Amino acid sequence: MLDPGWPRADVWLAQDRPDPDLLVVGVPSSKASLTTSRADLTPFALRDRLARFSTFHSEWGANLAEVTVGDVGNWPISELDMHTMPGAVTELATELPEASLTLYIGGDNAITRPLVAGMAEDLSSVGVITFDAHHDVRSLVNGPTNGTPIRGLIEEHGLPGANVAQIGIHSFANSAEYRAYCDEAGVSVVTVEHVEQDGIRSVVDGALSTLSERCESIYVDVDLDVLDRIFAPACPGASPGGLTIRQLAEGVRRCARHPKVRAMDFVEVDAEADVDGLTLDSMAHVFLSAVAGYSER
Repeated sequence: MLDPGWPRADVWLAQDRPDPDLLVVGVPSSKASLTTSRADLTPFALRDRLARFSTFHSEWGANLAEVTVGDVGNWPISELDMHTMPGAVTELATELPEASLTLYIGGDNAITRPLVAGMAEDLSSVGVITFDAHHDVRSLVNGPTNGTPIRGLIEEHGLPGANVAQIGIHSFANSAEYRAYCDEAGVSVVTVEHVEQDGIRSVVDGALSTLSERCESIYVDVDLDVLDRIFAPACPGASPGGLTIRQLAEGVRRCARHPKVRAMDFVEVDAEADVDGLTLDSMAHVFLSAVAGYSER
């Protein structure tokens, strides 16, 4: 029995409000995954999982009920291959109604490239923050996979490398070659060790400050495999030694409350591989933390 005094996050998301401040869009694509994944099922599964969560953050005093939201539903792209999907996603993104913040539920990380590409015709004024275990600058020779979004944006869409800040890069999860690529391109790289030394607040605030000086808008890519694998076993790329949920939630919160952050995605959870909904719960917590951060604007 539902308790009217304990509002649920799934009910909040299902509200039908005109001219919402925040949009939510499901982007169910996983055909471009390097590791076979059913991340295309995750937008559906996450919405169901939100029934376990309330709309109030006790520590931050954030009440999500005060945020008007519009759930656009899921885009019909799950059967598109990696070469067809990007164009369709960019077109759909540019057709969305205006909103202060748009939250995209993936899907794999291949959706990030076309979503960023839809932010502006000229990406020289767009900043990108990634919370990710990986650099995502693999060679493009095999196509626009979920391991290539940052390289694709830099080499084929004109995104300056200096407009990219990567937070939470793992040990034993990248190659020396791809790290050298990031360094040469001017990408800012913050490892898990740096997060532990300087604190997530300092790291994220620094990235936001730097990017906001040169960029008109900022996109935030939240790859859940940035978490330690114990918190995200259904992320194919997750490994030991990653961020904690509290670190990621605080980082996402700080991004979402920044006025230049216009869109965020949450990607790389394979709903079919999840055990007892553990990874979906982590994703839901981080997703709702973004909404809480927005409520503080």
